[in-house]
Amino acid sequence: MANVFFTPHYIITGEHALDLSKDYLADMGKRALIVTDDFMVQFGNVKKVTDVLDSVGITYAVYSKINGEPNDTMIDAGVKIYNDEKCDFLIGVGGGSPIDSMKAIGTVLSNGGNICDYMGKVISKPIPPTCTIPTTAGTGSEATQFTIINNTKENIKMLLKGPVLMSKLAIIDPAFTMTAPPKITAATGLDALCHAVEAYTSTKAFTMSDTYALSAVKRIFDSLYECYVNGSNVEARTNMAIAALEAGIAFNNASVTIIHGMSRPIGALYHVPHGLSNAMLLDKCLRFAVSGAYDRFCDLAKTIGIYKEGMSEQEGAMAFIEAVGELCKKLEIQTPTEFGIDKDDFFSHLDKMAQDALDSGSPGNTRRSPSKEEIIEIYKSLF
Repeated sequence: MANVFFTPHYIITGEHALDLSKDYLADMGKRALIVTDDFMVQFGNVKKVTDVLDSVGITYAVYSKINGEPNDTMIDAGVKIYNDEKCDFLIGVGGGSPIDSMKAIGTVLSNGGNICDYMGKVISKPIPPTCTIPTTAGTGSEATQFTIINNTKENIKMLLKGPVLMSKLAIIDPAFTMTAPPKITAATGLDALCHAVEAYTSTKAFTMSDTYALSAVKRIFDSLYECYVNGSNVEARTNMAIAALEAGIAFNNASVTIIHGMSRPIGALYHVPHGLSNAMLLDKCLRFAVSGAYDRFCDLAKTIGIYKEGMSEQEGAMAFIEAVGELCKKLEIQTPTEFGIDKDDFFSHLDKMAQDALDSGSPGNTRRSPSKEEIIEIYKSLF
């Protein structure tokens, strides 16, 4: 079977990647809208970008109000600023929320209306040129054709997609991830692990996506815990930044599965950050999925070096899942209860969450495809 493989137009990686990007940024337009959050301004990450823009004569406006999971009202505000400031291209600086918001703003600019109009549709009309600068090693949004936006009218997370949402320029500079605190480092790093594992075990996996997924899994197991306990380790931060990019490329082409499908409803209803809601589900969902792909999960055990000679595929697969569970414990991932979610309230929404998960399409990519009842049981097992 033939497959199409998507990546950003240009990818610049490594230390001082931002400095190397000057000529590429100069070709993108004359006035940028920088989409970010207040923390990126406070930490000085936005200034790093504006200093480079100043050096090549590009003017800019800053929209820094993506201070949580992005929603339709944030997108409306960004569209207005872009038009009022007469910008001609977009730069997303931050984690997945600013980058996803930037893509959604571009969608509305080119297609009109409100971002909620595009739920369930493939975005096909080209958007303004985009540059993505991730400041966390996790979401992979810098490398994908997807954006996730909260629909405040329906109280659901919309997964929007289209090849036109791919970045023209992705700048992967570990200097931007150095300011990420341990909890965010952990949650976003496990988000990247979900991307890679789900891509490798998806029914849509193929040779090219497999290559990136396996590389990402190895890098994450080699470096995520070190980033968590020693955030100033440049080598580990660089390795994780590349892993997040690789995992993003992998799932952009092979899609995600049950974890992401079940994660989005939790985020929409309880405002759990995306990486954390994935991490909460990681162990339970993999234990459900493994029987449909023992061979693939065993490959992952071999990739991280825990497969022992003589193990069956099932034994190797379970060894990998145990290793994932141990990593989550070392990273001190919160349970739903520890996050503050009320069990009775959570259980009262089980039917809606399970249906929303199925409607997203992601669980259907799992090699052991779940029923609604099985998804409900997995949700219950979190308490």
